[in-house]
Amino acid sequence: MIADTTRAMRVLETSHPPVYYIPLADVVAGVLTPSRAGESWCEWKGSAAYYDVAAGGRQAPRGAWTYRTPSASYAAIRDAVAFYPSAMDRCTVDGVVVTPQPGDFYGGWITPDIVGPFKGAPGTRGW
Repeated sequence: MIADTTRAMRVLETSHPPVYYIPLADVVAGVLTPSRAGESWCEWKGSAAYYDVAAGGRQAPRGAWTYRTPSASYAAIRDAVAFYPSAMDRCTVDGVVVTPQPGDFYGGWITPDIVGPFKGAPGTRGW
């Protein structure tokens, strides 16, 4: 286990399943290393920085991300990290196993009560 929290922040965006931001204080020390693979930009949240995730002999390059200085509207996610469920062995929400959002760009967490369609699958990136 690399993180366990009851303080996750659920963020919703248009045509996305939720993304959960976990306070860095609730992530096991030593599993995150700042990635050298660059940053990305979100028009709503600002500049994202990435982490490589390593635990249990497994590595997930750019397996997590954070907004170190998010826009004012998203200030609550400062000092929190989101994980790509597709890069993890397993992610759960209230004990329910998450299905990763399709595609390699978005990091949404799909549970049985979340209904699409969602961006991410081939042919959906532009809508």
